[in-house]
Amino acid sequence: MLRRPAAAARRSQCSMSHAPKDILTRGQERGSHGRQQDEGVLVIRTIAMPADTNPSGDIFGGWLMSQMDLAAGNMAGRVSQGRCATVSVEALQFLRPVKVGDEVTLYATLRKVGRTSMRIHVDAWGRPRYSDKAAKVTDADFVFVALDEEGNARPVFDT
Repeated sequence: MLRRPAAAARRSQCSMSHAPKDILTRGQERGSHGRQQDEGVLVIRTIAMPADTNPSGDIFGGWLMSQMDLAAGNMAGRVSQGRCATVSVEALQFLRPVKVGDEVTLYATLRKVGRTSMRIHVDAWGRPRYSDKAAKVTDADFVFVALDEEGNARPVFDT
């Protein structure tokens, strides 16, 4: 398993002193998968429903990606204290299928803050409905840009 850089190292290289403290600290709660969750902030927990299936009966990948975009967007809005838009999604790879009834848990980690943009990593975990064993189903990096009222890029933090 690849380890991400420590939270303190990310903070020092990103100069995120204006970001909400709960976003910057490492969570120490137990994730729904039962392991110690030491990276990311729990942003969304939902249940995969029958309306979200593909023709094979598995949960449609687009549904999962949209949930991940919501999770990253939630964090981007909290960090920038305003409107944001998704610019890109990088390195999205589906590791295993999500079934109807599975609990899907999304953790977001603020990786980098630029002048007008933010890079947010999202991990998605799936847990079968009647099980306590979960597995990572996908992860990806989302890049957001902070927007002003006219839809133009603006600084993430007011200086």
